[in-house]
Order: sequence, then structure tokens, then C-alpha cells
Amino acid sequence: MDPKIESPEYSIFFGVMGATSAMALCALGAAYGTAKSGVGISAMGVRKPEIIMKSIIPVVMAGIIGIYGLVVAVLIANSIDPVKRGYTLFKGFLHLGSGLSVGLSGLGAGFAIGIVGDAGVRGSAQQPKLYVGMILILIFAEVLGLYGLIVALILTTRQG
Repeated sequence: MDPKIESPEYSIFFGVMGATSAMALCALGAAYGTAKSGVGISAMGVRKPEIIMKSIIPVVMAGIIGIYGLVVAVLIANSIDPVKRGYTLFKGFLHLGSGLSVGLSGLGAGFAIGIVGDAGVRGSAQQPKLYVGMILILIFAEVLGLYGLIVALILTTRQG
């Protein structure tokens, strides 16, 4: 089969868009989670400044979402080599799918972490027994991003 048909020049576009969507959407989710949780920490810190460091956990968990996108974006970017001309359209679509997988799940996880982090930090300042519940809910929200990362890694490493 003709290599130009298997590896058209525009196939690289889909891979680059996969890397872009992985990084951009995960960064948006991480930024929203950090900002929303930070607002809750600031509001809570006025009344109980002694538990500010204990309440940083939602911000850290939101930052991890950004790392998921970075990992997938780097994997995609490293597999794109326009000089070899072996980047097929199938590979481009796989990389687009993997970028969207981690990006959209990271966006959703970041939103969940932000909302739960804000309400959880404010609530645990008033009732300390809520802290463990907040942490559990944050873990379940973080796992949503991890699911997207796992699917993205499977798609990115698939040979095609």
C-alpha cells in the first residue's frame, strides 16, 4: 500500500490536537478545582486559621489532575515524528481519543474536586467530623480523572 495513503500529512494534526486537549482540559479542571477550593480555604481561614494547612488537600488533589494531562500530552508528543512519515491516520485518531479521554475526565474531576473542596473545607471548619467524609468524596472525585488517564494510556500505547 502507498505510504502517502496510510500516513497523510494531516494525520499529525489529530495527534497534536490530542496532546493539546489533554493538557488544556486537564489544566482547566485543575485550575477550577484549585480556585474553588482556595476560595473555601480563604473563607474558612478567617475564623479558624489553625486548620489552614490541614485544608490544603483539595488544592493538592486538583493539581494532580493537571499532571495526568501532562503525562498523556508528553507521551503523545514524543510519538509524533514527521520526519519518519510513519504516523498513520489511525494513530492520529488514537491520540486524539486518548487526549480527549484524559482531558474531559480531568475537567470533570477538577470540577468535582473544586465543589466538594469548597463546601467540605467550610463544613469541616464548623464540624470537624466532616473532614473524613470530605477526604473520601475527594478521593472518589480524583479517581474519575484516574480512569481517564488509564484509558488514555491504553490508547496511546496501542500499536496500529
